[in-house]
Amino acid sequence: MREITLEELLEAGCHFGHQVTRSNPKARDFIFEARDNIHIIDLAKTKEGLVEAAAFVKDLASKNGTLVVVGTKRQAKAIVEEALRLAQDKGAGEGLYYITNRWVGGLLTNFSEVSKNFKKYADFVTDLQDDEVKARYTKKEIGGWEKESRKLENLYGGVAKITKKPDALFIIDSHLEDLAVREALATHIPTVGIVDTNADPAVLDYPIPANDDAVGSIKLIVSYIIDAWIEGRKEAELRIKNEELKVKKEAEKAEAKASKVQVKTVAKKKKK
Repeated sequence: MREITLEELLEAGCHFGHQVTRSNPKARDFIFEARDNIHIIDLAKTKEGLVEAAAFVKDLASKNGTLVVVGTKRQAKAIVEEALRLAQDKGAGEGLYYITNRWVGGLLTNFSEVSKNFKKYADFVTDLQDDEVKARYTKKEIGGWEKESRKLENLYGGVAKITKKPDALFIIDSHLEDLAVREALATHIPTVGIVDTNADPAVLDYPIPANDDAVGSIKLIVSYIIDAWIEGRKEAELRIKNEELKVKKEAEKAEAKASKVQVKTVAKKKKK
C-alpha cells in the first residue's frame, strides 16, 4: 500500500468534525481540539486508523473474502460506485459489493429470506431478456415486470449477486448507517468505517476517525481502502498462479522421472 501523508488528509478536509454540541463522548480520544465551536480531528489518529483498516481489507481480499461497501448518503453514492467500477476494470471486482440507496434490512441477520429477493430480481432480468418468454405474456404484464425489476435493482442491485453473508462491511458514516452496524454486531461480522465526532468508534472493529460529510474526505478514504482491496486481489491471483506453476513443475518432474524409469526398464529388457 502506498504511504498516505497527513498533508493529504488535511487537504481533503478529513480533520473537520461536527459542532461541539453534537459530539459523542466516546469520540474524545481522537479529537485534537475545538475551534470556533467545531471539533478538529487528530489526523495522526485518522492515518493510524486508515492504515490499519486498509491492511485488514487487503488481507481479506488476498484470502478471496467478500466485502460490502455501504455508502447511502448523497455525497458518498457516486464516489462508492466509481471506486467499485475502477476495481472491476482492474479485474478486482470479484467479492466486492455495494449498497448506495438504502441498507437492506436483514442482509446479515436474515440472509436466507433477503436472498429470495435476489433470486426474484435475477429471474426478472433473465425473463426480460428472453423474447420467447415475453411472447407468452401481455405488454401490461411485461410492463409490470419491468417496474418490479427496477424497484428490486434500486434496492438490491449492488448486492444481488452475493451468495452468502459477507465477510466484512466498509461503512461510510457509521452514525447514519446505525442499522448496518447493529446487524454486523449481532452476527459478529467485522466492520471498517468512517467515524465522525458524532459517532461511537467502539462499535466498529476498524474505525477511521474522519469527516464523513466532505466529498474530498470520503473520496480519499474510499479510494485508499479500495486500492488496498485491489492489491489484495492481485496478491491472491499471483499466489494462485504460483501454485499452479508449482503443480505444473512437479508434474513435469514426475513425468520426466517416470520416463527415465521406463527407458531404464526397456534397456534392461534388451540386455536380457
